[in-house]
Amino acid sequence: MGRVRRVDVGGMVYHALNRANFRSRLFKRESHYQDFLALVGESLDFVPMRVLAYCLMPNHWHMVLYPRGDGELSRFLQRITLTHTQRYHARTGTVGYGHIYQGRYKSLPVEQDRHFLRLVRYVERNAQRGGLVKRAEEWPWTSVYARLYGNPSQKGLLSPWPVPEPRQYLEWLNRSQPQEEVKKIRQAIKRSQPYGSGEWVRKAVAQFGLENTMRNPWRPGKGT
Repeated sequence: MGRVRRVDVGGMVYHALNRANFRSRLFKRESHYQDFLALVGESLDFVPMRVLAYCLMPNHWHMVLYPRGDGELSRFLQRITLTHTQRYHARTGTVGYGHIYQGRYKSLPVEQDRHFLRLVRYVERNAQRGGLVKRAEEWPWTSVYARLYGNPSQKGLLSPWPVPEPRQYLEWLNRSQPQEEVKKIRQAIKRSQPYGSGEWVRKAVAQFGLENTMRNPWRPGKGT
């Protein structure tokens, strides 16, 4: 099966993610996480991307992005992945050793309603779900930590959401997420499929020519 067609239309929210090659670690120490977030900040100077949420995990990352114009999503993500790869090889003395990512980044359109909130919850709970922390806001490399405790540069990465934040957000965030929600998000990742209500997904698939995402066999790794 050929590559899934990319959607790169401004005014839509996207769930972007990528994972290290061969399940190796992208971030081995605190400075590696800090450098990646600094790179995201640098990239905002080239592409004025609205970053709504993120979570950096030892071997993968998630971002929820909201580009203003057509083509901005790919320019932003390509700059981050290419520059990160170059700097990783330079830092580790592995120039010429190949890719650090398992493949192209994924970027999936997301409906701007309760599905957006479910996705942000999924992303910001990643470290808690993986057993790295007891509460989601304790993980330093996530957007909820940046909003609560981050320095000005960390907070400056984030833009306002297109939908209202739930009341008592931290309580809602740390409550166990229904397995059906997690299953549907992972299914969208697996298929490289838009994430939203059934009717919205059908319209997006038809509008952007994504019919093959209904049968894409790609499987996300455990803990995606």
